[in-house]
Amino acid sequence: MNNSVTNTARLLGAGLRALLVLTVVTGVIYPLAVTGVAQGLFPGKANGSEITANGKVVGSSLIGQAYNLPLKKGQETPEPDLKWFQGRPQNGLGTNSVNTQYKLILSGATNRSGDNADLIKWVKDAKAAVVKDNSTADYKVRPSDVPAEAVTSSGSGLDPGISPDYADLQVHRVAEKNGLPVARVEKLVGEHTEGRTLGFVGEPRVNVLELNIALRELVAKS
Repeated sequence: MNNSVTNTARLLGAGLRALLVLTVVTGVIYPLAVTGVAQGLFPGKANGSEITANGKVVGSSLIGQAYNLPLKKGQETPEPDLKWFQGRPQNGLGTNSVNTQYKLILSGATNRSGDNADLIKWVKDAKAAVVKDNSTADYKVRPSDVPAEAVTSSGSGLDPGISPDYADLQVHRVAEKNGLPVARVEKLVGEHTEGRTLGFVGEPRVNVLELNIALRELVAKS
């Protein structure tokens, strides 16, 4: 009996010591080591890939933002502020409420199939809106000019980038709304177009937040 109690006590003691050691190693030492390495070698990525403007953090290069006008009385969906470059639809189109403002707690696109009648209507309506919003007195957008990402959400609903084609499509409207030469806005898009990662991974892209920050600086100088 005494031997049994002694053995049990010994096993419990060994288990508690193992728990304490593993807690310290995996719960304290390892996280501190990884955090230290990350902060030392990749501080920007470790802190969320923050983007600053005028000394303030205005967002992350990994998360898209909405550029909308304030809601009017009775509106459920805000209208886009057309003086800014616009990103991908962030609410899955239609009335999908999974992610209406690039919310990080819940994210996602529409879960409807490609032949779903509602989705087809939403895409057609979104394309018509892109054509209307980006056509100016001397530049007319054709429905065939509208790229897919202009009328569809990304899988996460948080995509911060658009294709150079979609950015170029918005150039005339942005130039007109801000009183800027079209050529200067085109140059701005070119300066903020990133190539494929490592030269072959993914597609060329434009980070909308970074582009709009540069646009604001350009307007201020003008």
